[in-house]
Amino acid sequence: MKETNIFKVLSDKQRRDILVMLKDGRMSAGEIAEKLGVTPAALSYHLKLLKSADLVMEYKNKNFIYYEINTTVLDELILWVEQFGGNRK
Repeated sequence: MKETNIFKVLSDKQRRDILVMLKDGRMSAGEIAEKLGVTPAALSYHLKLLKSADLVMEYKNKNFIYYEINTTVLDELILWVEQFGGNRK
């Protein structure tokens, strides 16, 4: 994981909502902003933090920027958290 505090990034509900949206596939910044009901500037801030924590990846295609969830980082986080869980049933 990168130096960015992943827990601080995940503490914001809108950033968690973005990740939930992206679990179904790649989306453009415009689509994300519309679904969240936020301005492009506000979305840019959230995406910058998510990218700095490697939670999302950015792809450029012509005039559009698309975002996709990076499951590798989340998998690492899940493995790290599970060590504290014990055997739950």
